[in-house]
Amino acid sequence: MKANLPEKRYYNIGEVAKAFDVNPSLIRFWEKEFAEVKPKKNAKGNRKFTPDDIKNLELIFYLVKERGFTLEGAKTHLKENRKKTMDSFEIIQKLEHVKAELHKLKEGL
Repeated sequence: MKANLPEKRYYNIGEVAKAFDVNPSLIRFWEKEFAEVKPKKNAKGNRKFTPDDIKNLELIFYLVKERGFTLEGAKTHLKENRKKTMDSFEIIQKLEHVKAELHKLKEGL
């Protein structure tokens, strides 16, 4: 899952939830459950997610929603195999992009 967000320094929770097609409450829940997601908060308490937060959320989304990990399983996997998981996830994202481009080419024929 690649969150389709424009390049920005910070994203609000509504933008993040929309990009992942989930409710903002799920993003807040994952924030509490996963130490990797630590958005900054402004004076009003509004969350401001960085591109690094988005990358971590993409990885969590991939493990939980696409691979079917439990939350505890995803936490353990991130702690024990973070580098390997991130490398695999990035390769999968690149392959999905290539697949989408090939589909576009095929439709254009």
